[in-house]
Amino acid sequence: MTKRTVFITGGASGIGFGIAEAMVKQGHHVIIADINEGAAQEAAAKLARNNGSASAIAVDVCNAAQVAALPDALGDITVDVLINNAGIQHISRLEDFPADKWQQLINIMLVGPALLTQAFLPAMREQNFGRIINVGSIHSIVASPFKSAYVAAKHGLLGFAKTIALETGDCDVTINTLCPAYVKTPLVEQQIAAQAKENNLTEEEVVSKIMLEPMPKKQFISVTELADTASFLMSSSARNITGQTMILDGGWTAR
Repeated sequence: MTKRTVFITGGASGIGFGIAEAMVKQGHHVIIADINEGAAQEAAAKLARNNGSASAIAVDVCNAAQVAALPDALGDITVDVLINNAGIQHISRLEDFPADKWQQLINIMLVGPALLTQAFLPAMREQNFGRIINVGSIHSIVASPFKSAYVAAKHGLLGFAKTIALETGDCDVTINTLCPAYVKTPLVEQQIAAQAKENNLTEEEVVSKIMLEPMPKKQFISVTELADTASFLMSSSARNITGQTMILDGGWTAR
């Protein structure tokens, strides 16, 4: 396998760090990008201690000037693979949803990926290779109550990917979106607690009656599954897979 430089937003924890761990094990160089510079540096150091090739950079994916400056900040390093993973969640009825929080979710999870793609796409096109992998969600496909901003942002990623797939048909650049059902991460742990409060349930009931109930397989998706799918999308065998929605949902959407 050709060794690549992989740029992962929100890479200091959760799904992003899990994918980063898998990538360095495969010999790729990973750039951990996170709004928290200290967390990014700590994550990169942890990967390095495990004999991985990793570096860190601080970036606010909502800041257009910061994102546009990334290629220059990276110097001679060209990003081969962009993984748009940064995300947050806020659970609330729309009537009570703060407008600034709604906008923040859209900025991080939809505007951010567009800005990052805009920044790194020229070099990908110049070298005639690039892989853009959005980390979407089952909520790119279906909806759940009290998550209007998150669902809107994740749905938007699919339209964005389809559009960029059309714009990059003339080169070996692809863009696809991973859409997992629930992955047991700190973000999901927070959702469990919030939904328990919203629905007057225990956390165990939230897991069994809300999160895993729609899934015939009744299992959380593992980070390893996501990393392995991303690895395949990076390969030459996936050069004609673009603009696609890669659903890992334990049969949720088969109903």
